[in-house]
This record gives sequence, C-alpha cells and structure tokens, in this order.
Amino acid sequence: MLKTRLGLLLLASITFSISAIAQQTDSLKIDSIKIDTAQVNKLRIDSRKNAIPTRARPIQIQREQIPVTLLDYKVNHWKKFIVLGLNFSQSAFSNNYSAGGVNSIALGSNVIYHTEYNNAPFSYVSELNLTYGVAKNKGQGKRKTNDRIYYDNKIASQLSKHWYVFGALTFESQFDKGFNYVDLGGGKFDSQLISNFMSPGYLTESVGFEYKPTGYFDLRLGTGTARQTFVLNEDIKKFRPDNYGVDTNKTVKNDLAFQVVALFDKDIMKNVHLNARYALFVPYGQNIEYITHRLDMVISARVNKLINVTINGTMLYDKHTVKGVQGTEGLALGVLYRFP
Repeated sequence: MLKTRLGLLLLASITFSISAIAQQTDSLKIDSIKIDTAQVNKLRIDSRKNAIPTRARPIQIQREQIPVTLLDYKVNHWKKFIVLGLNFSQSAFSNNYSAGGVNSIALGSNVIYHTEYNNAPFSYVSELNLTYGVAKNKGQGKRKTNDRIYYDNKIASQLSKHWYVFGALTFESQFDKGFNYVDLGGGKFDSQLISNFMSPGYLTESVGFEYKPTGYFDLRLGTGTARQTFVLNEDIKKFRPDNYGVDTNKTVKNDLAFQVVALFDKDIMKNVHLNARYALFVPYGQNIEYITHRLDMVISARVNKLINVTINGTMLYDKHTVKGVQGTEGLALGVLYRFP
C-alpha cells in the first residue's frame, strides 16, 4: 500500500514538471518530448501487479467417520395401566305416584390392573379384575348385584412367528356372601346362603401352546391343565347339597382337563371397545355333560374423556353349579378412567 502511494506521488510530480517545461519554452524538441513521455510511461504502475495476493484453494468434500457416543437411554420392556370404573344409579317415587315404583339406589365398581412384559422371545402378562356392586330397594335391604375376583398370570416363550409355549396360573372367586332369596309373600323373603369367598374358589394351572396372530386376539390350548375347586364354608352345604362338585367331607376337589381360552380385545368402532373371553374346560375321565363353558363380554362406549356407557354380560354352563345355562347382564352409565 505504501509503495502504491509513493508511485502515484512520483508520477504526479513528473507529470507536473513536464507540463511546466512545455509551457516555459517553445524550442523543446519533439524527440525529447517523446523520450520523456516514454520514460514516463515506463514509470507507470500496474495496479494489478500490486494487488493483495490471494490463494485459491480447491474445495474438497470427503466422508469422515465421526465417533458417536451412545445416549444414556434405557429400554423399558414393561407396560402397565389401571382402569377405574364407578357406576351409580338412583330412583325415587312419591307415595301417591300413580304408576307405582320402589325407591332404590345402586352402586357398582370395577378395577382392572394390567401388567405386561415383552422382551422377545420371552413375555409375561398379568391381569387383576375386581368387580363389585350392590343395590338397595325399599323394603328389601341391601343385595349384591355383581361380585367377582379374577386374577390371571401367563408366561410364554415364542416358538415361531405366531406360536408360543406358555404356562398360566389363574385364580377366581368372590368378595362377599351370596344369597338366594325366596319370596314368602307379604313382602318377606328368606335368605339362603349359597356362596362366599373361596366357596367356591378356583385355582387353575395350565401349560400348552398359544396362537397369537394379532395384538388383539389370543388363543390358548392348555393340553395339560389342572384345576382345584375350593369350598371352605360348610354352611353352604345346607342349601347347596351338590357342594359345587366337591365331596361334602372335603374342602377341595382336583380335576385334570384340556382347556381352551380365547381372548378378544379391540375397538370395534370409533369410541366403542369390545373385550371378550371364552373358556372351555373339558375334564378328563368325566361325562361330556360336565364340560364347562363360560363367556364374559364387556362393551364400553365412550361419551367423553370420563363418562362411559358399559354393557357387560356373562353366560355360564357348569353342571356342578346348576343344571342349564346361567346368565347375567348389566347396563351402566358412569365414570371410567384409565391411566396412564
């Protein structure tokens, strides 16, 4: 930069001197003027030669291996959820209501706790289902409307894409006493105790094969199944002489059987969910009439985030219990909450 400034200053000085000489004398030779002009031209500075030097480097793009540190994440193989349901209904009539009616109040509850572990090829599923409901009608007192304890555990190992080998342990009973009410007339009823906690109670161990083609359908084939039937309350024998198939001198009966359990759990349409469970129990060494069938179905229709309409029903055929097909059905509107 300093050289450039000095060059420009020198050039300006020479040009100014030549111009002054030309104005002072007319006798200057043309040749000398040409020579001086040539010398001046030699002194001119080419700015391109004095520009700031730059170095052009070609851009090279190549793949580099960058080490990546694994993030501190843990895989959670557990899946858990809890469903809480509460149903309430009430009706009241004035004494002079022309259509008649009985004042009543009913309360029902349902709790489902589901735990699932999946780490292929191993899986574990556990579900606890508790149901209880009572109703009170004027002049009749409290009566049970629903009562069940169901606890199912299953361990499985995958054999192929859809087939597993499994082992299961299931417990089933009830919370409270169950009565058969006999109308004696005049608004009086005779209460007959026919069931209680662990009277009957069922404990079932099963091993076999499981077919699971989708996430919402499960079929178990229990080729080796054992069931223990418990009747611990001796007062039941008075009104249940069959004692649920247990010898009246004993409190437990053992059965070996072939068992089939089919499970279906899916949204069948928007905001409508169907849960169904069918169980077939074929005891070895007994007549075909003692085969047990049980079907449990629950249809839940969501009104909003909390309010649900629920229809549940059970169909049971068990000759050790009663002759013929048994059934129960219930319709409820209440609060149903699932978390997480």
